[in-house]
Amino acid sequence: MSNKNVTDFISNLEHPLKKEFLELRKVILENVPELTEHIKWNTPSYQINGTDFLTFKLFPPKNIQLVFHRGAKVLELPKNNLIKDTFGLLKWATNDRAVATFNSMEDVENLKNELIETINKWMKAIQLQ
Repeated sequence: MSNKNVTDFISNLEHPLKKEFLELRKVILENVPELTEHIKWNTPSYQINGTDFLTFKLFPPKNIQLVFHRGAKVLELPKNNLIKDTFGLLKWATNDRAVATFNSMEDVENLKNELIETINKWMKAIQLQ
């Protein structure tokens, strides 16, 4: 579900990849409708059942990144990566934090299905904890 604060944020956003950002947002909202969208950490973020887990990273403005995480609370790290990244979409910072990077509209178009599947896997993993 989209949010007016996010809409206001977007109307003021100046970013060289704004079209790519808008397309990624559309992909997320249309394909994972159970998410709640809001502004957290000064950027659009998504939550399920009150837990933030997916956050845009728009600055520095050289690309668009989606950060997969388990929210703001410090939790014990899993022994392995939280999900199996069968597509190689994610760059892992820790076992419970990873980043997907999009450099162009071609990336967004080519990786859309992989992104949706990765979001769904991540949601399932954090809900099982």
